[in-house]
Amino acid sequence: MHSALRRSDSFHFGERRNTLLPWGTRYSVAVRRLLIRPGGIGDFIVSLPALETLEAAYVEVWTAGANVPLVRFATRVRSIASTGLDLLGVSEPPARLVEELRSFDAIDSWYGARRPEFRELVAALGLPFTFHSALPPEGYRGHAVDFYLEQVGAPIGAVPFIASPAGRENFAAIHPFSGSPKKNWPLAKFERFAHGLERRMPVYWCAGREDPKLEDAVLIDDLYELACWLARAGIYIGNDSGITHLAAAVGTPVLALFGPTDPAVWAPRGTHVRIGLWG
Repeated sequence: MHSALRRSDSFHFGERRNTLLPWGTRYSVAVRRLLIRPGGIGDFIVSLPALETLEAAYVEVWTAGANVPLVRFATRVRSIASTGLDLLGVSEPPARLVEELRSFDAIDSWYGARRPEFRELVAALGLPFTFHSALPPEGYRGHAVDFYLEQVGAPIGAVPFIASPAGRENFAAIHPFSGSPKKNWPLAKFERFAHGLERRMPVYWCAGREDPKLEDAVLIDDLYELACWLARAGIYIGNDSGITHLAAAVGTPVLALFGPTDPAVWAPRGTHVRIGLWG
């Protein structure tokens, strides 16, 4: 387990399908559990402590392809696209997929929760789905990590954590982009900030293939390899983005810059995180 969370009063599925047993009860059979968690990098990371509490003798995770390398706790992990799940409820269900889904004793799904036709289909097929909302409702005032923990009946307060073997070095890492341009602090201000930092330490910029072109930026496609690189940084600066959550999850000191989004809900969690507000 890589989460800082350790449960003392939570529950897991026991011998009979959908029967809850007190946490700590040993499994009498090999219970198989599937966790289906779509979404972007940041959404996945803030839900990671909740996913890690859903233990079983066998745990399989289906998630977005980019997030696959970040799953370090499961028996098996697959991209949702590789399973054919996106065809279920759209065309005739692939027989192999339905057989695979029936092999699980419990399926916790953040996929399809808002699709009535999908929920009706899995119910008609007798599949053991429990659906969870993929995002906190509008107006939610708690932290997103706690929202996902509450969904699975776990205590709140956990900090997402991804173990990395890297040691800290004296350089700054900056990722000046996010999934939405409206969440981006102006690049010129990042550049002025970086110029000041360069008097104290080397500064390296990083970017993804979907980001605007940034000359000489570090580009690491595998998210776990990127996490290990970020873990080496003495400090990380970035917007409200998945990469900012990734830097925080490996324990790097983080300055997260928030504009239109609410840091009370979406800021990376941890004593090593500082929030800057703009706009």
